[in-house]
Amino acid sequence: MEKRAFKRTLYHVRDEEAALDIMQDSMIKLATHYGDKPPAELPLLFQRILSNTMLDWFRRRKTRQALFSNLSDFGADGDSEEFDLLETFQGSSDAEMGESAEDHIRRKQIFQQIEAGIQELPARQREAFLLRYWEEMDVSETAAAMGCSEGSVKTHCSRAVHALSRSLKAKGIQP
Repeated sequence: MEKRAFKRTLYHVRDEEAALDIMQDSMIKLATHYGDKPPAELPLLFQRILSNTMLDWFRRRKTRQALFSNLSDFGADGDSEEFDLLETFQGSSDAEMGESAEDHIRRKQIFQQIEAGIQELPARQREAFLLRYWEEMDVSETAAAMGCSEGSVKTHCSRAVHALSRSLKAKGIQP
């Protein structure tokens, strides 16, 4: 059952690491919440838990992609000391809902370039950037998670934003 469930998950998410994480999370939920159930009920419970865990994964992924796909500005103009990526997020307007295929593809390409830019950042800058703006942690939470001072978090985030802005401008993307 384990191998079939893994293959099913892999076919859905098309990412081996994500599939393994989903399987592990599902097994932990089964053991934690349903350990007292009769063994005959466990396979069906596991399948239901696995389905729900996959749905949760897709929802989180869609939310994260929406954040960056609708990103309108990186705000790296040098004057802003306290840049907040979430302040630049703009929800979809009615005009964007009926966007052309060309606009949709262009937006996807920009998103891929942003992802590539994030991957190019030095490890500490990338970690600070993702914790602050992806995981939505405040400065003190990020500092605690990274094991550094709040000033270091602000410095890493500022440098990351400026580097991403330069990278995107070099690729012809104007914030």
